[in-house]
Amino acid sequence: MNNFNNIFSLEGKIALVTGGAHGIGFEIGKALSYAGAKVVFNSSNQDSADKGVEDYAKAGVEASGFVCDVTDENAVNKMVQTIEKNYGVIDILVNNAGLIKRIPMLETSAEDFRKVVDVDLNGPFIVSKAVLPSMIKRNQGKIINICSMMSELGRENVSAYAAAKGGLKMLTRNICAEYGEANIQCNGIGPGYIATSQTAPLRERQQDGSRQPFDEFIVSRTPAARWGETDDLQGPAVFLASNASNFVNGQILYVDGGILAYIGRQP
Repeated sequence: MNNFNNIFSLEGKIALVTGGAHGIGFEIGKALSYAGAKVVFNSSNQDSADKGVEDYAKAGVEASGFVCDVTDENAVNKMVQTIEKNYGVIDILVNNAGLIKRIPMLETSAEDFRKVVDVDLNGPFIVSKAVLPSMIKRNQGKIINICSMMSELGRENVSAYAAAKGGLKMLTRNICAEYGEANIQCNGIGPGYIATSQTAPLRERQQDGSRQPFDEFIVSRTPAARWGETDDLQGPAVFLASNASNFVNGQILYVDGGILAYIGRQP
């Protein structure tokens, strides 16, 4: 039994979680740490990085934060070099940093479209490119891209986000195709609708006690009949970061309560 449990251990591993100061990235960072990994993360500003370190500490995790824009290749390379110098080679990369703009397509400027794609698709490309050489040299590595149900489905008002997340799904598969022979596994996690502070207003009960229309829509389309919790992503992240997934490559694990498998109830 002990040997079996060891395949999920991340003891001695270094994990970089982009955008890991809050939300889904924070929850995944905690899980990787609880499994034994040393966690480092980046934020876009110093205040966020400092608060992230404090929040990890409150959760019993000693994490290190860096200020870095994932779309700036020079800054990313410098951050990775600093991490490797101070902590060791990155064993696990979680490309979590992301951006969404909810705007109808005809009202979306090309600039806004490019910005979303830059963060959500170019960012994972840039950070993966920075960590891959050391992974190749060591003949091992794990890359986890935080995809989305929008990697598979379209939806109103998120054309840039859906395009970027669809591209991230294919980047995941292509990293697998190019570097699988170097014992590098690149997979994705596709969260469903997750209960976070950002989605809290969508889940507040109306004055008569009924669900808000969007809340009711999500629950009715989810076989689990609930929103996901951030800790629902912890197990899948540890699995994909550990030796338990050594022959799993180029896959997207959708943690969505079954939405993508379900057409919905007949009205």
